[in-house]
Amino acid sequence: MVATLPSGRLKHARLWLDLGTVAVALIFYAVAWPTLFITHQVAAAAAPFIAGFAAFPLLLARLNPALGWAISAGAALVIALAIPNRPGEDIPFQVVHMLCLFALLFAVAVRSGMQIVLVAWVASALLMGTTMSSQGDEFAASGVGWPIAMTGIVLLGLMVRWLTQSRQALLAQSEETELERARRAILEEKARIARDLHDVVAHHMSMVVVQAQTAPYRIDGLSADARAEFDAIGVGARAALNEIRGLLGVLRSDGQLPEHAPQPTAMEVPDLLEGARRAGMALTTEIDGPLTAIPDATGLALYRIVQESLANASRHAPGAPVRVRIVAAAAVTLTITNDAATEPTTPRPPHDTPGSGVTGMQSRAQAAGGHLTAAPRPDGGFEVRAELPLPG
Repeated sequence: MVATLPSGRLKHARLWLDLGTVAVALIFYAVAWPTLFITHQVAAAAAPFIAGFAAFPLLLARLNPALGWAISAGAALVIALAIPNRPGEDIPFQVVHMLCLFALLFAVAVRSGMQIVLVAWVASALLMGTTMSSQGDEFAASGVGWPIAMTGIVLLGLMVRWLTQSRQALLAQSEETELERARRAILEEKARIARDLHDVVAHHMSMVVVQAQTAPYRIDGLSADARAEFDAIGVGARAALNEIRGLLGVLRSDGQLPEHAPQPTAMEVPDLLEGARRAGMALTTEIDGPLTAIPDATGLALYRIVQESLANASRHAPGAPVRVRIVAAAAVTLTITNDAATEPTTPRPPHDTPGSGVTGMQSRAQAAGGHLTAAPRPDGGFEVRAELPLPG
């Protein structure tokens, strides 16, 4: 496996590279200024500027190497054509200038686009070949010496470039492998949880369904109300078991197969209300508007809010009348109210903590783009009001 530098160490390395580039540029400038008078016939006032064009384009090696190379090459051509050499000096521009130009050409080959690399390679070969041969340079006498040298610099830069790209591709592949390994571990953990849920929850829920359905045949002397109660228990247990099976399907898959876990929609809200009524709840319902126009995401939020509200009403206000009103127009407006409890409620154990039913309903509403409020009524009852927007 190829190791990579952490973000902090990478920034530290880049900082040192920038500081090193500045230091080399300053050294080049310190050498180019005084030696310019040895190689060229130049006025003292112009010497600092000419030396700057020879050394300071190196500062662009990491920021913009193509621009730095263009400035250095253009300055070299102007110096070779406009500034005469001292007697006995054949090099058209300073050695420091040549080193800076070579370094920038290498940086262009490493970092710039291939079209820019081609232009810089050809232009550098022509610049060095023509200017050096015009001064009688022996290396350029054959006509191919400097172009070969420029080609070698470009090829070296391209080799470094391709090596860096291959390392980056290998690192990316290694990261993908690590992500795939982590994803597989998550899927295995989800499958283990699904097995545990199936062995524990689904098994016991199945037993509840079986006992509720067979109770009228196993127990003699049951009244009609008792038989209806057992039937309601069986219906509710079967609905819960179906939802658990849907959750198990999600846990056993990778989350990309939603058909394995069908979710309730707004069209199933009337069945939910009818199930609560069969369970003995004193329920009054009013549905105004077509539920078919409600999208699945909003319908799921509506279903879960109604489900949680009815469960809370039966738990905290047993025997109290419950009223449900759903209006589907420009938005879905849901109002669920219940009166004060008419039957004694089971006291909460001292060590038990309040549930998160209201918070969960508010999260459902917010996920659908709406809002929900839940608060006690002055008469001792409770009211849940939700508004869920519809598209368009």
